[in-house]
Amino acid sequence: MTPPNRKMCNVLGHDVLAAADICVSVLAPAVDRDWSAPVPGLDFTVASVVAHAAEGPLWYALDLWGGPEDSAAFEVGVNAGATNQAILTSLVSAARVCAASVAAAPATTRGFHPAGTPDPSGFAAMACDELLVHGDDAARGLGLRLTPSPGLAARVLARLFPWHPADRDPWEVLLWANCRIDLPGLPVQRDWRWHCAPLADWDGQAPHVAG
Repeated sequence: MTPPNRKMCNVLGHDVLAAADICVSVLAPAVDRDWSAPVPGLDFTVASVVAHAAEGPLWYALDLWGGPEDSAAFEVGVNAGATNQAILTSLVSAARVCAASVAAAPATTRGFHPAGTPDPSGFAAMACDELLVHGDDAARGLGLRLTPSPGLAARVLARLFPWHPADRDPWEVLLWANCRIDLPGLPVQRDWRWHCAPLADWDGQAPHVAG
């Protein structure tokens, strides 16, 4: 496969902030609604999936600096029973910490993730994916939808899933890549894997994942 345009794949701290802003724009007007509602097709409630989306960027901010080995001793989590507003505030706070961490790290920094050894761009892209996809999960649980800018979706898709098609709506393909929707002409996704290490490490092949 031909590697995607590297400029399109350069996900940065400001993209993490943009992803969080999109979540807030959709979820803040619904903060007084019942967030114990289930997310269709997932074992999450609206509250638990937003909490999960908040935890990811905070973990990434820490793991970026911990080196490529799984050596951190932190326990990071949103308190059970937190109010809707507190959960949403936590999401924004975690995104800001992650964005600042990404911006401060030299490009050669490598951290830990089970899917690889991400550089700052890889951590930023994973944070965006968590925020956007789980933000949309929460929105669906409330009968709403989240739609990021095509440019942001395209950068995240190209950075984490460089083997997936780039000639369709990037947000739809990103949801498909994360097993959220089916798309005509593409195989049904039942599992997925990120490429979070630098794209220079990609072998040009789609990874094998269990179907």
